[in-house]
Amino acid sequence: MAQHNEFGRISEDRAVAYLMARGYTIRNRNWRLGHKEIDIVAQKNGVLVVVEVKARRDNRYGDPVDAVTDDKIRRLVQAAHAYVRYHRISWPVRFDVIAITGEPGNQMVEHIEDAFYPPLY
Repeated sequence: MAQHNEFGRISEDRAVAYLMARGYTIRNRNWRLGHKEIDIVAQKNGVLVVVEVKARRDNRYGDPVDAVTDDKIRRLVQAAHAYVRYHRISWPVRFDVIAITGEPGNQMVEHIEDAFYPPLY
C-alpha cells in the first residue's frame, strides 16, 4: 500500500476510535454507491452523522479543514442523500468534519460538529 494511503487509513482509524470513545456507533466506513462516497457514517442520539475525515502530517499545505471545499460539500451531501434513501432512514442528518494533524501515534484530532449545512439547490 502506498505510504499516503496507509496514512489515510491510519487517520481514519484514529477518527473512528475518537468517535467511538465519545459514544458514537459506527454504521459504515468508506461507504460507496457508484461514485458517491462517505468516509464515516455514524449515529448518536437518533441523529445520523456523516463524517468527512481530512488528515495532514503538518500544516505546511494548510489546515485540513480548508480541504473541505464547496465542491466536496456538494458531493458529500449527494452521497448522504443516496445513503439515506438506500437505507430508508428518516432520522435527522448532521455533517461533521474530523481534521487530523500529525504523524501516526502523535495525531491531534479536531472534531467540528455541524461543520456545514447542505446547500440549497
